[in-house]
Amino acid sequence: MNSIEMLKTLVGFPTVSRDSNLPLIDFVDEWLGKHGVTAVRVPNDEGTKANLYATIGPAVEGGIVLSGHTDVVPIDGQPWNTDPFELTQKQDKLYGRGTCDMKGFSAIALSLVPEMKSLKKPIHLALSYDEEIGCLGAPRLINQIKEQIPKPEAVIVGEPSMMEAVTAHKGIGAFRTVVTGYEAHSSQTHRGVSAVMTAAKLINWLSEREARFRDATPTNNGFLPHHTTVHSGVVHGGTALNIISRQCEFLWDVRVIPGENALSVFEEFQAFCQEVILPKMQAVHQDADIQTTILADTPPLQEVAESPALKLAQDLAGNTVRSRVAYAAEAGQFQEAGFPTVICGPGSIDQAHQPNEFISIDQMEQGEQFLRKLIHRLS
Repeated sequence: MNSIEMLKTLVGFPTVSRDSNLPLIDFVDEWLGKHGVTAVRVPNDEGTKANLYATIGPAVEGGIVLSGHTDVVPIDGQPWNTDPFELTQKQDKLYGRGTCDMKGFSAIALSLVPEMKSLKKPIHLALSYDEEIGCLGAPRLINQIKEQIPKPEAVIVGEPSMMEAVTAHKGIGAFRTVVTGYEAHSSQTHRGVSAVMTAAKLINWLSEREARFRDATPTNNGFLPHHTTVHSGVVHGGTALNIISRQCEFLWDVRVIPGENALSVFEEFQAFCQEVILPKMQAVHQDADIQTTILADTPPLQEVAESPALKLAQDLAGNTVRSRVAYAAEAGQFQEAGFPTVICGPGSIDQAHQPNEFISIDQMEQGEQFLRKLIHRLS
C-alpha cells in the first residue's frame, strides 16, 4: 500500500474528536502486525479512544519518534464540494478531512513500514487521540514512551509545516464559562439578571485583554500574530427573545507565546468576575453565578538553539529554514517530558480546519523523501 492509498484509508475513518478513533487504531494495529510489529495501546479512561505506539527495529537508544494525532476537527456547517471522508484527487491535490492535519504524515510513515526492515536504530511510531480539543490524549502516551522504550534521540511531530522545521509553537489554555442569571420578563430588566448579556461583557473583557497583549508584545518575535491571543469560539444561551436569560455558556482559549502562561489570564479573568461582575449580579439575585472550568493547558514549544531534533529535521529536509507557528501542538508536551522535539510535516496549516481541506501530491512526495532519508540514516 503506497502513501496515497494509505491516506485514502485513514481519511475514510471519520475520527472527529467527539467520536471514537478505535476503528482507525484497529486498522493500524492490524497493519503493523502484518509486518511483524507489535503495537501498544494506551486507552482513555472510558476505553472509547486509544493512543498507540510501536517500535520498529532494535530496542536500543538513539531512535526517532514519529508523532501524529489521529483525530480531526468537525465538518459541521462547512460547504464541502466533495465527501470529506473519502479521499478525492483533483489534479495535483488530495481532498479530504485530515489530509494535511495530519493524516498525510501518518499515512507516509505507515506506508513505509515495509521499508524499515534493516534499521539499526529504531523508529517509534506514536499516534494520539484528542489533539484537536487541547492535546488531551498525548500526556499518557508520552509517559508510556518515556517509561517503556529506550531513550530516543529526537521526536519529529508531523504537523503541517511545508516540510520546513518549526522550532517553536504557542501553548494553549482552553476554558468553559457558565453564567447563571435570573429569569424574568424582558420588560422587567430591574428584576432579572441576564446570563447572555453578562456573558457578552465577559467576552468583551477577553477581547480587550487580547488588545493589551497585542500592544505590549514586540512585533518581530517570529510569530504571526506576534502576540498571545484570546478568543471565544462558541456561545450558547437564552430561551426566548422576551425572557431574561437564565444561563449562557461560552468556550474560550488563550494561545500564549513562549514565556507567557494561559493560566495567568484565567486568574485575571476570575478576579474580574469575582470582584467586578458577580457583586452586581448577586445584588439583584443571590443565586446568580459564574463558573469557569479549565479544559486544557498545553505548554508551548520553546526554541532551543542547539537541538539534535532541529539538526536532524534540517538535514533530512535539505534546508536550513526554521520558523515559529501560532498553532498549538503536542510538540511542547514531548519537550516538557525531556525529549528534543521539532515539528516537520507535509502540507500547509493554511488548509487545516478548512472546508475542502487538501494536501498536494508534491508535499506527500516531499514527506516520503524525508522519511526515506531517515530510514536510510537509521539503517
